[in-house]
Amino acid sequence: MQLLSPAWKNKIVSNPAWVLVAAFGTYFCMYGFRKPYTAATYNGSDFLGVNYKLLLVIAQTIGYVAAKWIGIKFVSEIRRENRVKAILMLLGFAELMLLLFGFTPRPWNMLFLLLNGLPLGVIFGLVLGFLEGRKNSEFLIAGLCASFIVSDGVSKSVGATLLNLGATENWMPFFAGLVFMVPVLVFISMLSVAPPPSIADIESRSARQPMTRNDRWAFFYKYAPGLSGIILVYLFATLLRSLRADFAVELWTGLGYKKTPSLFTNSELIVSFVVILITGMAVLIRNHHKAFQFSLFTSFLGFALIISTVIGLNNGLNSFLFMVLMGMGVYIPYVAVHAIIFERLIAITRERANVGFLMYIVDSVGYTGYIGLLVLKYFTPPADSLLSAFLKTSVSLGVLGALIIIFCYLYFKVKLKRNEQSSISFPAGQSSNI
Repeated sequence: MQLLSPAWKNKIVSNPAWVLVAAFGTYFCMYGFRKPYTAATYNGSDFLGVNYKLLLVIAQTIGYVAAKWIGIKFVSEIRRENRVKAILMLLGFAELMLLLFGFTPRPWNMLFLLLNGLPLGVIFGLVLGFLEGRKNSEFLIAGLCASFIVSDGVSKSVGATLLNLGATENWMPFFAGLVFMVPVLVFISMLSVAPPPSIADIESRSARQPMTRNDRWAFFYKYAPGLSGIILVYLFATLLRSLRADFAVELWTGLGYKKTPSLFTNSELIVSFVVILITGMAVLIRNHHKAFQFSLFTSFLGFALIISTVIGLNNGLNSFLFMVLMGMGVYIPYVAVHAIIFERLIAITRERANVGFLMYIVDSVGYTGYIGLLVLKYFTPPADSLLSAFLKTSVSLGVLGALIIIFCYLYFKVKLKRNEQSSISFPAGQSSNI
């Protein structure tokens, strides 16, 4: 006997809350297969004079970066009906690599952390594909982004708790993956029955279709200067976000806090709430041009907040408040790119494109840059503590990021206006060849 009629089932799964919970939960749990290992210090396991934990971070990031470059093609081309199957297979492979990580002695087990990062780097684009192209996409994608803000702290808390319960540092990542295995299957099943964008969504935002190689090159070249600026902005935000996330234990220690599981979660809950609130406001802006400009403005404010927060710390700002405000400053532009900038740019231009394609371009550059930064950190003499280096990097990238956002605003203001004038001058069925 059915508890709900087909009509009621369709009404429930069509509710934006259903899609939001499914996407949030799926990506939230993905972090349980990726980040818990960063709660450990892995002291005393240096390899060839290099810090072992740094090598682990680099190894997993290499796998993650490789996935981003592969994802430019894979995510932009995959059809909707194949996404859920792909997510299940990728998560299963990632957990298998954590099992092998536990079995294999150090330092050789870092190879399996590299292979763990490879499948996980594709999952975001697969989940994102269920959310883009809707009238409430900003709200949904902001919620999805909140999952990796909150889950970053929660996954570390789970890892720290498992260590406190007696799990070894080698086996803790595998056990953490088991903790998240059942809930992720529930959320993926919810995602599998979420309906596609409605006709009204498509009329408002344009259809988001799989892209060919020619489609990808044509779109990028048409807006290359502005997209390059956004890539740099995202690169800077990624560098700061990754440093803050992967070395949270060291940064908190440098600020005078002891390692406690709740510390990671509490700070990120505050950050995620504020970032969702600011980013989600874009859904109230119906005009795509104004929403696009709003996203650039909030991104500018995010970099300004980063600079102000560092100045504040040097003048007596509370350390906990510093980490929270720094998180807000980093995540505001980071999430704006995910949730608003590309979504509204495609809606304005109505080109054959999807957000997954653009996100994997910026992600591939962002994480490649992070690997470069980690390598540079190793070869640079340790004149400063990690906290001191983080503060100096934050100020430099904050200033550059703010300046580039101003350039992006001016470029797209002129470019999109020309596009509109061109579409008026050339009747339907003709091309301006611009």
